[in-house]
Amino acid sequence: MAVSTMDSESARTPQPTAALTQGGHSLLPAGALSPVLGARRKHYVCGSVAAFTNIMLTFPLQKVLFRQQLHGVLATEAVRQLQRDGLRNLYRGLLPPLLQKSTTVAIMFGLYEDFSRVLLDRADGSGVPELVTRSFAAALAGTAEAILTPFERVQTLLQDHRHHGRFNNTVHTFRTLLTEYGVRECYRGLVPILLRNGPSNVFFFGLRGPIKEQLPDASSRAGHMVNDFVCGGLLGAALGIMFYPLNVVKSRAQSRVGGAFQPCREVLLTVWRERGGSVAMLFRGAHLNYHRSLLSWGIINATYELLLKFMKEGD
Repeated sequence: MAVSTMDSESARTPQPTAALTQGGHSLLPAGALSPVLGARRKHYVCGSVAAFTNIMLTFPLQKVLFRQQLHGVLATEAVRQLQRDGLRNLYRGLLPPLLQKSTTVAIMFGLYEDFSRVLLDRADGSGVPELVTRSFAAALAGTAEAILTPFERVQTLLQDHRHHGRFNNTVHTFRTLLTEYGVRECYRGLVPILLRNGPSNVFFFGLRGPIKEQLPDASSRAGHMVNDFVCGGLLGAALGIMFYPLNVVKSRAQSRVGGAFQPCREVLLTVWRERGGSVAMLFRGAHLNYHRSLLSWGIINATYELLLKFMKEGD
């Protein structure tokens, strides 16, 4: 059986019909395509708002996790570092992930729907399994998200206390990187992001439908929200653990400013040696990442599906 998107509002988006033309003139009345275009935009809007909600709620937890990934310290020490930084700096670096996540999650859901629609239409009758087509669409959407790597780059620098004296805020950090180092420096850490985004999207969109089918049937809006939260949270947590070493590599690579770009393998080996060749030390912070991802992707998935239902009911 082909695996499609979750049995939800996002899986029931109406597919556009081909435009009817004669002599170069459309046979459709003016405005006939606006409902289709509106339906397409809904996925982007819902994804963006869902990500915005998540970042505002979980940003302090993300900062604790980042310190663990970068320095390999215990959660208690990471919390003490934030306490020493003071409440004033608790939300320092908020703007980049807010902009980045709001945009990348919009791209993730929106482009996945758009790519799926186009690819399924192209593959119709070709014999290519729907699972393969949708997996390719998910990978393309994840790859497209990587264009916003500079936001993750700036977020890393602003969250690293070693750079507090050099970078004042988001705009100042962007300006410094561009004027002193060029655009290329903004994309430091791009490779681990590409290796993470594509495969994780394939797993997320491929498995959230089957996982939700195993949950108890919901008969109310609250029940559907709980199921969506559990489904998104479980997937997010599992993928967060699976791709955790790539996030460690990304954080280490992006904490540097200037100098040669090191290959992923070289950065990973450096971290491995610094942490005594210990798998446990390499995954330091993974337990917190598990809980953060469980909460974050639960919020994102549940909010996305709820907003999509509201927007469709308002049509």
